[in-house]
Amino acid sequence: MSHPYFDGPRQPRVFAHRGLVAPGGDGPAVWENTALAFAAAHATGAEYIETDCRLTADGDVVLVHDDTLARLNGDTRPIDTMRTVELERIFADHGGLMTVKDALASFPSMRFNIDAKTTAVAAPLGRVIADDAHRVLVTSFADANRKAAVAAALAAGAEIRPATSGGRNTILALRGFTAVRLSPARALTEIDAVQIPERQGPVKIVTPTVIDAAHRLGVEVHVWTVNDPDDMVRLVDAGVDGIVSDRADLAVAALHAP
Repeated sequence: MSHPYFDGPRQPRVFAHRGLVAPGGDGPAVWENTALAFAAAHATGAEYIETDCRLTADGDVVLVHDDTLARLNGDTRPIDTMRTVELERIFADHGGLMTVKDALASFPSMRFNIDAKTTAVAAPLGRVIADDAHRVLVTSFADANRKAAVAAALAAGAEIRPATSGGRNTILALRGFTAVRLSPARALTEIDAVQIPERQGPVKIVTPTVIDAAHRLGVEVHVWTVNDPDDMVRLVDAGVDGIVSDRADLAVAALHAP
């Protein structure tokens, strides 16, 4: 039986990668993982938002991908040394800072795919999402972060565990077991989805064997980050269940056309 996270929204699933930041436009740039980026994704008809979280110096779980703002505005201070109110001021002209709590409250119809970027943020993330575990999928490159967030959500009173996507070790096990035609069942215990690139360097990760093995165990396959509509359609035709894209507008048009 699938997790409630997957009940209702259209298939194949479109995950708006850090929201939607439209190319071009006038005025202050809208940044990824902001209120305006999420609103733009919602307006396209995307039903899932992929995002990332870190802790501020105040212990708030904010939606920021990098460990600093250097890529966005040149500020090299670590996010975990900055006060939440300072980040709010910085983000004010760029779409608005979002905490996980804010995002869940502001977009009650959306499902969130949240990457715990650090060990420190995992347990606080779990506590924040406890009341919304039915519409949150927790992931991390580190499987330990994912497990810590799930444990914290359950300890905080979540009626069900949040959905989860396997980390780096889970993906390696899935790819390795299937390559030698062994079942990856043990590696996919309490895993609801695997979210993988089509290739990692010269190695093809998304293969018919991987897709079939995951599906036999009731695990969905989502591919990131795909921005070309032809590639989206090709991957869905090959059997993948979801596409993570910077261009949710193109993905919805390509995959959910009337």
